[in-house]
Amino acid sequence: MAKRGKKYTAMREKVDRTRKYNFSEAVTEALGTTYTKFDESLDVAVRLGVNPRHADQMVRGAVVLPHGVGKTVRVLVFAKGEKEKEALDAGADYVGAEDLIEKIKGGWLDFDKAVATPDLMGAVGKIGKILGPRGLMPNAKAGSVTFDVNRAVQELKAGKIEFRVDKAGVVHAPMGKVSFGEEKILQNMAAFFDTLIRLKPTTSKGAYMQGISISTTMGPGVRIDPLEVKNLIRFATT
Repeated sequence: MAKRGKKYTAMREKVDRTRKYNFSEAVTEALGTTYTKFDESLDVAVRLGVNPRHADQMVRGAVVLPHGVGKTVRVLVFAKGEKEKEALDAGADYVGAEDLIEKIKGGWLDFDKAVATPDLMGAVGKIGKILGPRGLMPNAKAGSVTFDVNRAVQELKAGKIEFRVDKAGVVHAPMGKVSFGEEKILQNMAAFFDTLIRLKPTTSKGAYMQGISISTTMGPGVRIDPLEVKNLIRFATT
């Protein structure tokens, strides 16, 4: 087992690992465990009561966080003609078709998100083995395969994140930067959990959210009571 540094150990001792906090308390605790000089991210992990091996229980979606994630998102759009101009006008960093596909085949991957118009997905599919493992493949369910490229680009630039349950039944997602402060992070979390609840598979039985934990990039995990989700969403709507 890897040894933890003294600073991490000291921060871990500040958190009651036997307790499940409410969201406000948990965020306060997590923000209080930062000890680095850089602006750490705060991430959430949710263990769901689903079986990802079943296609009808694969939870996947996207949400626009009210305050974004605190980083500049470089957006690439696969489009031609009028849609190419629309993407550029919307603020896309890179726009093209076969030229970009060939560039990516050559090893270029200097972008964070990709959008494609449906008519180009056949060509984009040829680089699926490159984009897929890196989470860069456009996906209709996430809204990144669309003719409404203006909206897709603007949402990504504004802080839209995509998420999906992994093989262990856990969803991981960034909720912003430590510098955001408690209120903005809570509002981002409320938007995320509201979307996650709406995506509950009809075939999922028992408790949907079985465990929630948040942590900063270098900090220890802070457990949250799943029963507090409704209170979090209510907080954001009042």
